[in-house]
Amino acid sequence: MWFRQRRRRKLKAQPFPDAWREMLRMRMPAYTALCPADRAELEGHIQVFIAEKYFEGCNGMRITDEVRVLIAAQACVLLLHRDPEYFPGLRSVLVYPDTFQGAGKSIGPGGMVVESLGWRGGGSWHTPGSGGPVVLSWSEVVAGAAGVDDGRNVVYHEFAHQLDGESGWVEGMPALEPAAAAEWKRVMTDQFQAHARAVWAGLPTEIGGYGATSPAEFFAVSTEKFFERGAALRASNPEVYRLLAAYYQQDPAAGRCGMAGVSCGAA
Repeated sequence: MWFRQRRRRKLKAQPFPDAWREMLRMRMPAYTALCPADRAELEGHIQVFIAEKYFEGCNGMRITDEVRVLIAAQACVLLLHRDPEYFPGLRSVLVYPDTFQGAGKSIGPGGMVVESLGWRGGGSWHTPGSGGPVVLSWSEVVAGAAGVDDGRNVVYHEFAHQLDGESGWVEGMPALEPAAAAEWKRVMTDQFQAHARAVWAGLPTEIGGYGATSPAEFFAVSTEKFFERGAALRASNPEVYRLLAAYYQQDPAAGRCGMAGVSCGAA
């Protein structure tokens, strides 16, 4: 543990490459919206993530610094303001050039959850000892980075699943202290059930239909909404927003750099 922390401090102390910084400015508006302190913290996390994770291209995808940095930057947004372990169950990230075929879930007639083969933009595996992987479509990664307020970000979604799995199970609850875990289970169970009933009734919801397929997907989709449509999520599902703000130690509805309604602004 001591050696790992020392190595990570050395990685964070290294100068962040100018080419990486320029690429993020061009590709990821959420990066430029961060205040200087958060931007520096994110850059340090990116350097650790890239050093510790293995990236592999699939179906002819070539892994470049741009691929590594844009994925790492979005994944590490979820780690800001916390003492992260950098997704300890994950060793590898597989990247396809575009969507790929895989099993997915949807809401069928009468609210039944249906699983079928289809085209997917991402996937996350969390079997203990397997090292992941997270699987991503590069076209979806780029679109997610560019669209800061559409509520869709495949990297946030799949890495939320990795955080979920840190509790030992992918069940919609990340690793928490016992008191926080008890509140999370009570509140999120009620919120998920209410959301699922609304979806089954055909009512419009901020979180959307995919979030009704399981508690794990409810957490992952809510994470996307939290970071990209924080004010809308806070208005529609204030209890979900409150728990996510406490867990992620961020308050996007008040400003990307703010906590408890305090924002330091962008630079």
